[in-house]
Amino acid sequence: MKITVCIGSSCHIKGSRQVVEQLQYLIHENDLGDKVELAGTFCMGKCRDGVCVTVDDKFYSVTPDTVDEFFDANIKGKI
Repeated sequence: MKITVCIGSSCHIKGSRQVVEQLQYLIHENDLGDKVELAGTFCMGKCRDGVCVTVDDKFYSVTPDTVDEFFDANIKGKI
């Protein structure tokens, strides 16, 4: 499973660093390092939608406040 988080300027302002750090933590805590690849990219073209995240090319809008719920539903729940 590949997770890509936008680290462009708009998403950075909206908390992409915190999203990346929390995803790294959750991947480690759930021992999913061998099943999940976490990557960063610059602008995904949906700057109004918050921190842009894709999971296997499916788009999501995530905030630092919703990253745990996002992880449980869209990553942990699908592995």
